[in-house]
Amino acid sequence: MDARLDSSRLESLLESAKVLGSSLRLEDQLSHLARTIMGRLLVTRCVIAAGDAIVINRGVPGLKPGIPFPSDPASFGLASVHPIGLAEAPQGLLGIGRPANGRLSRNESDFLDALLALAATSIANARAHQEVLARNQELRALLDLSRGIAAAIDPEDLARLLMLTLAGRYALRSHALSTWSEGHANVTRVRGLPGLDPQSLRESLGESTEPVAHGELTLFPIRMAEGTAGVVALGPRASGAPYTEGDLEFIASLVAQATVALGNAWRFQDTLYRQHLEEELTLAASIQKDLFPASLPGLVHTAAAARNRQAREVGGDYYDALPVSARGAETLHLFTVADISGKGVGASLLMANIQATLRAVLASESALTVVASRTSDLLYASTPGSKYATAIFVQYDPLTGACEYVNAGHNEGVVLRRNGGVELLKATGLPVGLLPKRDYDSARFSLNHGDLLLIYSDGVPEACTSDNQEFGLERAISCLRNSQHLDPETILDHLFGEIDRFAAGAPQHDDITALILKRTADA
Repeated sequence: MDARLDSSRLESLLESAKVLGSSLRLEDQLSHLARTIMGRLLVTRCVIAAGDAIVINRGVPGLKPGIPFPSDPASFGLASVHPIGLAEAPQGLLGIGRPANGRLSRNESDFLDALLALAATSIANARAHQEVLARNQELRALLDLSRGIAAAIDPEDLARLLMLTLAGRYALRSHALSTWSEGHANVTRVRGLPGLDPQSLRESLGESTEPVAHGELTLFPIRMAEGTAGVVALGPRASGAPYTEGDLEFIASLVAQATVALGNAWRFQDTLYRQHLEEELTLAASIQKDLFPASLPGLVHTAAAARNRQAREVGGDYYDALPVSARGAETLHLFTVADISGKGVGASLLMANIQATLRAVLASESALTVVASRTSDLLYASTPGSKYATAIFVQYDPLTGACEYVNAGHNEGVVLRRNGGVELLKATGLPVGLLPKRDYDSARFSLNHGDLLLIYSDGVPEACTSDNQEFGLERAISCLRNSQHLDPETILDHLFGEIDRFAAGAPQHDDITALILKRTADA
């Protein structure tokens, strides 16, 4: 910041930085910017545009919010125009009238430049936030649906909530939902489609994971772990406008979110029947346990195992192994471990949200850095500001052993080579859901015959004795070396056993999650 600015203007800049950073509402930020400029520079006319349109107008007749910034500002009494941010790619434009003393002093110009530089970053964040929320109202719908999920434990209620959300968003006169999951109370909802045969929808959809055209209807699969369990059918929009690519992506994400909720609802009903209304936390723990994969996929030249031990009835750790594009023993798979901020029921709900979001993103995207970025954006917009997750994503090719990873503020992954050498997978970006519009870098490595990969939550190195001594990463690596010749499940037995011996009966304060991938042969 320029040393020539006096203390009064420095205080004003600091106060502006606090105000600009405290709100993600673009109008609030620009209103504060206008007040500060008019008060400090003693101008009576001020116009601010974000992008191409005017947002704030103070004292300039003939200009209204929503219209383009004038190409002839002088004709409206604007003495100077200033870019907000970089001149070649500004976040907006500021036009001001002539100051009371006739011209801006050098000190006032420096103050204005510094203030606009501060505002540019905050405005960029606010605009990015609004773009995410405004794009098909995707994030608002996801948030509303998540809230509805918390209150709805009946499949019929969940189906109604989903279809009302879609019908309201796209002004649909005709739509349908039908499920056919064996052993559950299936749901059929039809509106504006008399005589519709759900079996014909099922036949048209087949096992597709993408939207399918069926006459005037667009079909979206309801995909459970065991395969297609239902369909959402949407008729044409009342406006006649076609579904855009963004619309299709949003609807698929919403259906994926609802699919997880529907599966949870079915499990809830089953658990409720078996356990006769046990306490809410016990039930929540049972549902959350079902969110973890029952087993890791069997891949060629590979052995894998994972384990999670919660510190409470429900936890915030998450691990998964998901096919990237198609299922199969020779296809790319994404292995991930995530650690949710906070503990208890709140963390477990966000853990379920991450699972749904990641599966929804993977349904349409395979590039690892894009998967991480989209997952982060969806979580940021659909969760409170205090909630985020560290995560490590490893995309693995079982045919070659080639790996690409993104470490989003998570613990360093460990690659233990057959000869005992160790490589650490360091962070390549911020935690997911912490800030909007974050890009992620990735890095690559390969697993050869006999090599191990360990990804884990911080419950492993931070397991403590009663006098707060930590287990640490070095002990974990030593345990891996001592059991490297064994299968991954047995290695996990050794690792958890060593943690318990070290803790010597001290209570477990954090969830402990570990996933091991071992290369058993080369192609």
